[in-house]
Amino acid sequence: MTENKEKNNSQGLRVLSLCGGVETGLYALQQLGIPIREYHTYEILPEAIAVSQYHFPLVVYHGDLYEADFEQFKGFDLLLAGTCCQSLSRVRIENKEVNNGLDGKSGIFFKAIECLRVIQPKYFMFENVVPSSDEDLKTMTECIGVEPILIDSGIFSAQNRERYYWTDIPLGELPEESPLVLKDIMENNVDEKYFYKKDFEILDMNKRVCAELKVNTTEMCKRIYNPDFKMSTLTCVSGGYQEKKVLDNDRPRKLTEIEYERLQGLPDNFTKVQLNGRYLSYSKRCSLMGNGWNEPTVEWILSGLRE
Repeated sequence: MTENKEKNNSQGLRVLSLCGGVETGLYALQQLGIPIREYHTYEILPEAIAVSQYHFPLVVYHGDLYEADFEQFKGFDLLLAGTCCQSLSRVRIENKEVNNGLDGKSGIFFKAIECLRVIQPKYFMFENVVPSSDEDLKTMTECIGVEPILIDSGIFSAQNRERYYWTDIPLGELPEESPLVLKDIMENNVDEKYFYKKDFEILDMNKRVCAELKVNTTEMCKRIYNPDFKMSTLTCVSGGYQEKKVLDNDRPRKLTEIEYERLQGLPDNFTKVQLNGRYLSYSKRCSLMGNGWNEPTVEWILSGLRE
């Protein structure tokens, strides 16, 4: 279990998390040594709840954000919001049934705005993808009331991951980009089950996408990444070769669950927990990371709370 670093006393922060997933925000606060008095969350994904319950016994769960009563959190110190990005994301921009911006699933953002206005926290941080619509970005920024900062998590990790962050936490200058690349976080002697028994083609060993798996799927899902470069943005995994791939000693394989965790800056086997008596599956563990926050990026932002 993750070491519990917070001092649960009357001097700690009262924190409300909205759609916090595995509660990477809480992990970052703990790493910073910031005392936590209370930590409440609205999260409905069973797998995410299983992970956060295992690591963070102090968390109080409140269920569905759409049914929230925010009055009870008035005056809380910190609001963290990572609402659904599915209909904002550019990944499926060609499918307007999915990519319908704030009119789609990502409209839950407006519940987070309701929460912000009701509880009026001292500090807040909203995180989301780069929207495919400039109009949605403008609307989000106007609702939150501060200009966003665009951060690529490659500054802190071996993964390129551009996200917008809206916050009133004092921020310093971003550091220089981390030299970490994929090979720096790769496991050694990976189990044979992670290797593909499919044909593949080397494209260019001087590029990030260095090879292609010969399978019947989208171009993105065929990509095999060069270990000498940073990994592209992790996403959710639900079959159909959606997992990220790497060329390991001249053989293509899928990234392991631990490598997904490392790319998001979390400890090895952070998501290796049980739900209903069974350990979470490969796809569930990878999806939790693909849908989650990059810990060192969030830790850098939250470090402003110590100033």
